[in-house]
Amino acid sequence: MSNTQITAVTELDRSHYKTKVYSGGHFIYSDEPEAMGGTDEGMSPAALLLASLGSCTAITIRMYADRKQYNLDTIKIDLAICSEDQMDKSTIITRTIEFTGQLSEEEKARLMQIADKCPIHKILSNPIKIETSAKN
Repeated sequence: MSNTQITAVTELDRSHYKTKVYSGGHFIYSDEPEAMGGTDEGMSPAALLLASLGSCTAITIRMYADRKQYNLDTIKIDLAICSEDQMDKSTIITRTIEFTGQLSEEEKARLMQIADKCPIHKILSNPIKIETSAKN
């Protein structure tokens, strides 16, 4: 991540629950499954959170592997988050990383260490304070 502040704007009209998400000139939808009253036309907010962690992890690993000239072909990251009723004082996200390519055991171990250096991992591993205000 750069030192520039990252911003996003979400908009939800009377649609159930398809939400427009804008950031940095890009646009996606977030939604809920039909079983929850949504249209299932986008990822759920929790899936977007996991996608942020997974993509940030993969990008961080790729940057490091390229810089060190590791023979890393692909990175696959499977993520899951505990159910909402299990989110009391802590939330558990599981992350399983798979590498393909000609890598030594030492290189694989180093890439696993680098995975925890991704900015989104750092954000999610520290206390988060959310300041909310209304706009008139």
